Amino acid sequence: MVYVTRGLVETLLRLAREAEPDDVTISLAVTRAAELPETDLDPETPVFTDFYLPSAGGSVNAVFGMDLGTPAGQTQGRFVSHPDGYMGVSKTDDLHEVVFVGIPPWDETAFGAFDRAGRKLEITVLDVEPPEESLA
Repeated sequence: MVYVTRGLVETLLRLAREAEPDDVTISLAVTRAAELPETDLDPETPVFTDFYLPSAGGSVNAVFGMDLGTPAGQTQGRFVSHPDGYMGVSKTDDLHEVVFVGIPPWDETAFGAFDRAGRKLEITVLDVEPPEESLA
């Protein structure tokens, strides 16, 4: 079972819709359930709550080949869009522990999760807000 917040799902699908006909690949991070309000999950359960914009650090990446937009070792998942409608993991996708896939019509019925071997995972969408992070 994979847990993800509704806000994250809606944001990922919106970004995919706006990028169409191009695809997007977005790194995703988790928050432990203990840090989320009103969940009945085990406190250690990871819940996908945050993403890193694919364009962050793009200039440095283009020049030096280094991805500075995503903190090293801090992403447990990836979202990929498939504008062609393929609901699954393809050979060209950047694989991760969990790969979320979105396809047209870019709504929750067209959103799935897979492990890196391409096996479909069950998703539970939670109506909770992640804790606010400060830049200090």
